[in-house]
Amino acid sequence: MCRQYRKAKKPSLWLLIKIPLKTPCNKGSYGFPGLKGQKGSKGDTCENGTKGDKGDRGDAGDPGGVAGSKGGRGAPGRKGSRGAKGARGDAAKLLRSAFSAGLSKPFPPPNVPIRFDKILYNDQEDYNPSTGKFNCSVPGAYVFAYHLTVRGRPARVSLVARSRKVAKARETLYGQEIDQASFLTVLKLSAGDQVWLEVARDWNGVYVSAEDDSVFTGFLLYPDTGRDFFFFHKKK
Repeated sequence: MCRQYRKAKKPSLWLLIKIPLKTPCNKGSYGFPGLKGQKGSKGDTCENGTKGDKGDRGDAGDPGGVAGSKGGRGAPGRKGSRGAKGARGDAAKLLRSAFSAGLSKPFPPPNVPIRFDKILYNDQEDYNPSTGKFNCSVPGAYVFAYHLTVRGRPARVSLVARSRKVAKARETLYGQEIDQASFLTVLKLSAGDQVWLEVARDWNGVYVSAEDDSVFTGFLLYPDTGRDFFFFHKKK
């Protein structure tokens, strides 16, 4: 073949030179999309993959719905265990009122309080020997009693409370006879009430000597713990 080429004429050689060795192609237009391929088979399971990084915190969600209505009262709980013993408190103040007084002179004047001026007991000073009257400072039930010596003349004795004769007794004697008269009763008193003994006119034979006594006694049996009692003490 080489030999034939050498024997070719010059015009043939020029043609060989003019013929390009590679002709460039124009860019074609885009083709249509291909058909969807078939679903691939399931991939292999990863058993030992590494744990990924923690993601960023998400935005706060919207508030929930409206508040519900108040529920009903629950059932009572079980009884709790007994607590420890508390410290000892202060002792309650004991309310007291009492007196006992004797007569120092015989035949007291009538229709006025008998002044028993020989004090036997009067720690609370509720009895006034100058007036012969007991003044109630603690409302409640009181016991009042007297033991009187009577001589030479009759005696009519009255127990007076709140300016009213609540009990009366008499002893009839004449001449030089001597006798004793005793009396005991229970009265309910309010704060400020007064109690005393007095004798009637021409019946004032209450006697006292070195050998004979006449005594008036009273004491609180139990206090009244009602509202009136506390109201009185609160005002003092």
